Amino acid sequence: MRLGVKEIEAIIPHRHPFLLVDYIEDFEPGQWAVGYKCVTFREDFFKGHFPQEPVMPGVLTIEALAQVGAVAILSLEENKGKLAYFAGINKCRFKGKIVPGDKVKLETIIIKNRGSIGVGEAIASVDGKVVVKAELMFAVG
Repeated sequence: MRLGVKEIEAIIPHRHPFLLVDYIEDFEPGQWAVGYKCVTFREDFFKGHFPQEPVMPGVLTIEALAQVGAVAILSLEENKGKLAYFAGINKCRFKGKIVPGDKVKLETIIIKNRGSIGVGEAIASVDGKVVVKAELMFAVG
């Protein structure tokens, strides 16, 4: 089921300029979500990172992956209206750059979810090439 910005905003609290997901291609509540970020030269962060060679900051890619995971976990009926907080980032690897013009595929699979604590396996890719991988720990509250 495809979700646009308005539907994403109904699930997670993030708003422009910090909403880093343009649309969700598909998701299964509590299980996984696949979303996309279409990166343009007009992104605010490119003014300072880096003016001579614009690169999307890795921490913002991690945040985008977390937002996709938050759509999966906060779309569960028992989590509606709650927030998902970072509890940790493990096994994080940056394997490539994200630059203006890239369409970033953001995939997060919830691999553990016990009570209010969980873990998601997250992968960001551009044109089929993995650019970021990480395990994202979260707390729902």
